[in-house]
Amino acid sequence: MDGLSIAKNRTCTHVDPTNPNTNGQQNQIYVQLVLSLALGLSAFFGFCFLRPRWKSLYAARKRQSESAASLPELPDTFFGWMPVLYKVTEQQVLDSAGLDAYVFLAFFKMSMKLFGVMFLVTCAILAPINYKFDYLPTPGDSTDPRNPPELFSNNPLWGSWSVAADTVVLASDGKTELPKTDYLWVYLVFTYFFTGLAIYFMTSETQRIIKVRQEYLGSQSTITDRTIKLSAIPPELRSKEKIKDFLEKLQIGKVESVTICCNWKGLDDMMDKRAYLIRKIEEAWTVHLGRSNTAALEPVQAQISGILDEDEQHESRENNTLLGGAHVTAYEKPRPTTRIWYGFLHLQNRKVDAIDYYEEQLRKLDEKISMARKKEYTPTSLAFVTMDSIPACQMAVQALLDPSPLQLLARLAPAPSDVVWSNTYLPRSSRMIRAWTITLFIIVLTIFWLIPVAGLAGLLDLCSIEQVWPGLANLLSRHEILKALVQTGLPTLVVSLLNIAVPFLYDYLANMQGMISQGDVELSVISKNFFFTFFNVFLVFTAFGTASKFWGELQDSLKDTTRLAYNLARAVKSLAVFYINFILLQGVGLLPFRLLEFGSVSLYPILRMGAKTPRDYAELVQPPIFKYGFYLPSAILIYILCIVYSILPAGYMVLFFGLIYFVFGYYTYKYQLLYAMDHPQHATGKAWPMVCYRILVGLGVFQLVMAGVIALSNAFVPAGLVVPLIPFTLWYSYYFGRTYEPLMKFIALRSIRRESDASINIAGEAVGLSMTGARIRRRQSTVDEEREKFSKFINPTLTVPLEKPWINAESTFNGDAPQTDLEREESAASSLSLGDTHIWRDNGDANV
Repeated sequence: MDGLSIAKNRTCTHVDPTNPNTNGQQNQIYVQLVLSLALGLSAFFGFCFLRPRWKSLYAARKRQSESAASLPELPDTFFGWMPVLYKVTEQQVLDSAGLDAYVFLAFFKMSMKLFGVMFLVTCAILAPINYKFDYLPTPGDSTDPRNPPELFSNNPLWGSWSVAADTVVLASDGKTELPKTDYLWVYLVFTYFFTGLAIYFMTSETQRIIKVRQEYLGSQSTITDRTIKLSAIPPELRSKEKIKDFLEKLQIGKVESVTICCNWKGLDDMMDKRAYLIRKIEEAWTVHLGRSNTAALEPVQAQISGILDEDEQHESRENNTLLGGAHVTAYEKPRPTTRIWYGFLHLQNRKVDAIDYYEEQLRKLDEKISMARKKEYTPTSLAFVTMDSIPACQMAVQALLDPSPLQLLARLAPAPSDVVWSNTYLPRSSRMIRAWTITLFIIVLTIFWLIPVAGLAGLLDLCSIEQVWPGLANLLSRHEILKALVQTGLPTLVVSLLNIAVPFLYDYLANMQGMISQGDVELSVISKNFFFTFFNVFLVFTAFGTASKFWGELQDSLKDTTRLAYNLARAVKSLAVFYINFILLQGVGLLPFRLLEFGSVSLYPILRMGAKTPRDYAELVQPPIFKYGFYLPSAILIYILCIVYSILPAGYMVLFFGLIYFVFGYYTYKYQLLYAMDHPQHATGKAWPMVCYRILVGLGVFQLVMAGVIALSNAFVPAGLVVPLIPFTLWYSYYFGRTYEPLMKFIALRSIRRESDASINIAGEAVGLSMTGARIRRRQSTVDEEREKFSKFINPTLTVPLEKPWINAESTFNGDAPQTDLEREESAASSLSLGDTHIWRDNGDANV
């Protein structure tokens, strides 16, 4: 009872887990440095130890991708892989991984160069100036002697913040006077200088990427480069002949083929059900074979509808019925069973032989699929039109085909393997409703995310525990370590875990928007996740304070727009250590875990224990998918943080740890993109304009912050001179969109090479003299050409061979991987059964 009375009389202090200044800031950066080094080094050494012993994970792409075969082999020594990876050139990256990987790594390389220059300039000029006139934080003592969190006390003019506290000093005669602010002109000069430097590096890199992209795409010849996506087709033109006649009469070029997207939903649903039945059959046979201790008889395979002609299929079914005597085996133990429901409202049930039941269901479904493939389907307003040449395609997509608005719109087609065929027959109105609904939901979720998260994390607060479970609260109050863990560690952990889960949610929502290609989905994920990261990790903490103050600060900022600049300036200075620790943790602590592929490593034992069938084991060794939308937004945010803090007293440390982040990130992602992870998305480097526009947003924030910082010291003239940079940045974004963005979308006609000679363009000009031998040789086999060999724009559900179940001929699992002598069909179907069934390939008579 005494403990409970003490708990009741104890003053309860609530902790806001969304406040970076909770319980005082981590002024000792060494604490975060030690924690990050401990995490990072353990993950890095774990990777170096596991890499030569687990090549099916850490060299998955190198072993399974033909495009990666030309990469140098990495030695099995502990650190021997590092110099080999360092020597891999940009040309090798382009040849083996494609434009998307090249552009992704180019951003990291550009950031390394930019922040290397800015760090040297900051250390040489700005750090001494800040040390003399302001203050200079160090890793051992990062505290502002003027206590920045208290600078903005209550003031009748500005409400909850003031500019007076840090602008008053004691003069020699004992009176107070304003400090000298002449040094703030240096802030003005370097605001202009760093803005110009960032734009210079961005523009130079853009020009280089455009040159590489134009050479790369102009020197190859794929079906994607010759195909347009024609949407909003009027009903009177929805036939192959009419579309072909229409385009050829425009004298753009000759049409090679036309694929009109039809309403294939019924057929697609049947193919999905077939994939489900295949897995059920494989599981049933695996259970059956796994129980046997005797020699196994050859199991009867499902029929391959679609490979044999109708007469052969009929004869095969007559002679080999799935429910006939063929199912009799020498096994002494019973076969697996499944429960089926039937009768009125499916209220009755009985157990049946699982293998016979699922194989009979598969046989009936295959007959329906064969019939459905012969049907005529209602055409939609979308078609893929393949021209006879790349110039004809490029002219078509850059021209207006019809005088009516929103009719006969020509766009560049995605790669055949990239098309989401289930979305091609969605009505345009349905896709727009989906897109706007999900976008609105994401905006609302992003803006108000921290409020429910703070409430959920608050449930772990000691005060909340005391109300629900006083005994536990009393126990925690007597043990400081447990109390610290619950009071600060668990709420912060809840916030962090929920924030990590958001990109997966946004990836799911982006896939539900009805986009036509996976490349568009990937670009959408980049945009959505950056918006979430930038808003919740930067703007909420700086412009609005914590989540609990968000709504009030937002209303006040809307009433007085100058308040936003002052809030940004105040919070950016006071949160310097928080963001230093954030960058330090991301670069030193977490990037090695990406190299380790901690998610795949931790999930592998679970997936391994759950694997039953040969298909399950085969999927275990597939390379993990590299999602640019998961990694690029956080890198852009750190780029913006480095720019924003570059001039401030803590700028030299932010730039230093930011430089470390981009160096480590470059080689981490370089290894994953080349050797470990697959990236089937096909966006041809279109993420670069998105990166540039977000860099310009960061420059605008940087300029706004510097105007506020200078104005806080009552230096209003230099603060006012910063303002012209903001409209200049807006103008440059418009200039960038008009000048460079088209070259990141289209192939210039002058860049297109002749089929006979890659060094001569279609205008007869010798443009290959400046190319290296590797680039000229690349004309014969690019990543895109290898990927799209024999591909066509046809919904694979219409043509893909119906594969057999994968069943072991030997019942020798015993917890180990299955034997390699799988009962698979020796046809094109087996090559399409692992993650490639969405591609139709021209296999001659094997396709039906």
